[in-house]
Amino acid sequence: MARTQRPPQKTPYKRYVSSDGYDILVGRSARDNDVLTFKVANQHDFWLHVAATSGSHVIVRNPEKLNRLPRTTLQEAAELAALNSKSRNGGRVAVNYTQRHNVRKERGAPAGQVMLQRRQSINVSPQNASLEEVPED
Repeated sequence: MARTQRPPQKTPYKRYVSSDGYDILVGRSARDNDVLTFKVANQHDFWLHVAATSGSHVIVRNPEKLNRLPRTTLQEAAELAALNSKSRNGGRVAVNYTQRHNVRKERGAPAGQVMLQRRQSINVSPQNASLEEVPED
């Protein structure tokens, strides 16, 4: 009896590459946000999320363990966070960012809901997001 092959599993995120060459990962759903933030991201990666409303968690890979992202990469990642949120049709939107080790999940919290120990914010316009998704292999 022949086995049926399963279709390839989709990753819990969409992948982009910043102008500076950094991988940017964007969660697909609230449950995927948890997987992305707590299973895929490393402690020194940068985490972004639009302030005051729901949206995708965004991770910028940080293999060099930098304390600060290049300005262009931060801007592009923040624009993707704004575009993948309920604020996508707004004007300028505040996006919080921090390193992943500052992100915590309280026991029993709903999927996608986290707490930040420290954060900074950047204001961006979702309409300026210009990066193209990198297709999965």
